[in-house]
Amino acid sequence: MAGGMTSTTLILLLHLSLHTVDEGHAVNPSCSCIRFTSTHGKPRGTFSSPDYPRAYPPRVDCLLYTFVAAPHQIVELVFTTFDVYKEHLDCTHGDYLKVYSEGFHGPGPPGINEYSAWSRVLCGSRADTPPALYSHGPLLVLELHTGPKISNATGFVGNYRFIDRKNFETDGVQVPDTWCDYVFNSQPNRPTFGRLYSPRYPSSYPSNVRCTYHFNARQNERIKLVFEESFLQKGDESCLNRADIIKVFDGRLQTSPVLAMLCNEVLGYEILSTGSELLVQFTANSNSPGQGFKASYQFQMDDNSSAESDIKKSVTTEPIPGLGPAVSATTSSCHKMFRSDKSKTGKLTSPQYPAPYPQKTQCDYDFLARGRERVRLVFEDFSLQRMTENIIDCESMDALDVFLYVDGRQEKMASFCGNDIPKPIMSNGPKLSIRFRGIYSSRYSRGFKIAYSFVEDYGITTGSQLLEFPCAFVFNSSERGRGVVTSPNYPGTYPRDTECNYFFYGNDNERVHLHFSYFDVEGVLPCEAVSASDYVQFSSQMIDSESHRYCGQMKELQVTSEKNFLRITFRSNDRLDGTGFKADYLFLRDSEMHSIVMPDTDSDNAADGLKFT
Repeated sequence: MAGGMTSTTLILLLHLSLHTVDEGHAVNPSCSCIRFTSTHGKPRGTFSSPDYPRAYPPRVDCLLYTFVAAPHQIVELVFTTFDVYKEHLDCTHGDYLKVYSEGFHGPGPPGINEYSAWSRVLCGSRADTPPALYSHGPLLVLELHTGPKISNATGFVGNYRFIDRKNFETDGVQVPDTWCDYVFNSQPNRPTFGRLYSPRYPSSYPSNVRCTYHFNARQNERIKLVFEESFLQKGDESCLNRADIIKVFDGRLQTSPVLAMLCNEVLGYEILSTGSELLVQFTANSNSPGQGFKASYQFQMDDNSSAESDIKKSVTTEPIPGLGPAVSATTSSCHKMFRSDKSKTGKLTSPQYPAPYPQKTQCDYDFLARGRERVRLVFEDFSLQRMTENIIDCESMDALDVFLYVDGRQEKMASFCGNDIPKPIMSNGPKLSIRFRGIYSSRYSRGFKIAYSFVEDYGITTGSQLLEFPCAFVFNSSERGRGVVTSPNYPGTYPRDTECNYFFYGNDNERVHLHFSYFDVEGVLPCEAVSASDYVQFSSQMIDSESHRYCGQMKELQVTSEKNFLRITFRSNDRLDGTGFKADYLFLRDSEMHSIVMPDTDSDNAADGLKFT
């Protein structure tokens, strides 16, 4: 045992060995080891730092917590309390807790030795710890080290359990002579649904790996894929900058249109194929692998009502406020489903439009897109009964509620009431729902008229759209020397959970100049994930994570590329909404750049003149 151990620590180790662990074995003479091999009939066992809840002692050279499961199991650790003094940002000096996901399987009892590689190191507060830790196999080891500095940090308390690894087996058929390629075929008298996981999930996936998952439905079937959890990297970087990425193709080949590119952290992301084949490609090349992903799939009949039932389950049918159950039962009701495989465009009107809608009316309208499509609503007429001139909120008035699907659950995006025509709306995925609450009505209330469409171009009408990205557009000076570029769905609110890239290519002696006449991107400087900000980023390189981000509201913004290439990245999260941007672009030869007039920069809201190298 290390010489720096205090007597209190010795007492704690003795207590643990008598009550919660069996006899310990020190693989390395300088380490003390506590072994956990059972939860003693309980769902979970517990572990804690020395002297908890008092501050842990200094100079703990090496204390090992070794969790040993059965051969068919993996180890799960969840910290309920975590307070380890952070002396350095990288947690490799002072006080820290190293995590070994794979132990040493040599002669003698399981353990680690001086050649074992730790998978991560932890220090700081509860916010610095992962939601859970998982082993790759039946062994997981924590190494506690505390430096000479005395702190008031109280250490940690956690729960552990042993889980059958069969809970995380991919349901497809593994391709022979591959490690992580699978095929999923729809067959008669076989389950029409199943699960798939990244390698070693829920533990971290390995580096330098590429996995493919091929889905083959029958001719009259389509494929529904839901990424329930995907943790690749933390942050909100563009997927173009990420080394670990999930690509979903609308077909069997990598040349098929890309439906989704997932990186960072994603919950409840849903994809619906347009045909009977789908390809998922997972590539991991980073040096810091994440936890990976778990997803579910379903082969759906093309013409059945499974899609409608999915939406109906998540659309609540609460009574209209102010009406009793008996009255609610007699209200006028209307429910409609609009599917892109039936019609790409159409009109939606309130009951009896343009005549006043009946009192006590409640209507639910659901939209279902496929593939790369998003749902777009453009309001052509809007006239609802208003009870007061000063509208504070729409809850007590006739209103139209718009629902999106965020992290796999339904969430109200906005409520509209009164007579002001709302701006266009766009879904953040294949589904969008509307609820019309016509409680009062009057002879002056015409109701509403909406033009709906299922669009693949995100409402962006300029540039040439690329198939290898979900939302990307190219602007070549050889095709058009000047024009307009906008955010998705402009002049309406841009969709949530969306990344769009714009690539400008000039000739060798040209640069591109952009004048943003409108800029409203939700967020606050420095426009990062910590402030839940959407952002726009400009770069002279295809892959670039260092460029300055822009968000908020600006009266004007001017951007000039330093070279003949410019990339604009727009990225929104699942929070608040903005109206986006509109810019005029112009390709100019170097000799013509002097003709650009920069705006006045004296006022707070003046434009910025920017050059990017």
